[in-house]
Amino acid sequence: MTTTFILAGGCFWCLDAAYRALNGVTEVVSGYIGGDVPNPSYEAVCTGTTGHAEAVAVTFDPEVIPADVILDAFFTMHDPRQLNRQGADVGTQYRSAMFPLDDAQVELFTTARDRADDLWGGGVVTTMERAGTFYPAEDYHQDFFAKNPGQGYCLAVAVPKVNKVRARFAEYARG
Repeated sequence: MTTTFILAGGCFWCLDAAYRALNGVTEVVSGYIGGDVPNPSYEAVCTGTTGHAEAVAVTFDPEVIPADVILDAFFTMHDPRQLNRQGADVGTQYRSAMFPLDDAQVELFTTARDRADDLWGGGVVTTMERAGTFYPAEDYHQDFFAKNPGQGYCLAVAVPKVNKVRARFAEYARG
């Protein structure tokens, strides 16, 4: 039985790449959530006016990789103290947010956010938002890093995040 978490922490290319580096992750879908515009395009979300965040729906097997590891990896791969941004990516579409699908996820996410607040020394601004409709991003955004390993943004931003997650969760890293 698999579980899916919907998480936003900056550009979805980075989250996608980092989660694909972990054993037990069976699927990662980049997409948009949290806004009020149906079927938004990447271009529309980039304007910051749709209310949507770039996010990933991470599906994993909790018998292979615990839910806490998925959530702790989320707080490792981005800086949850930055409000509506990650590095040079600025706007509400890059916010740090968690979108629980049920009450059990609210509890898991809250506990993980508390652990992250301790780890980061306070100041975590990650929001807990109602999970409305998740809109998968355009095909070219799916598994973007694997399709574009030499792309500048991937090399400068995604690679360090992937390496950080692989190092911290080495026992779960794919060969």
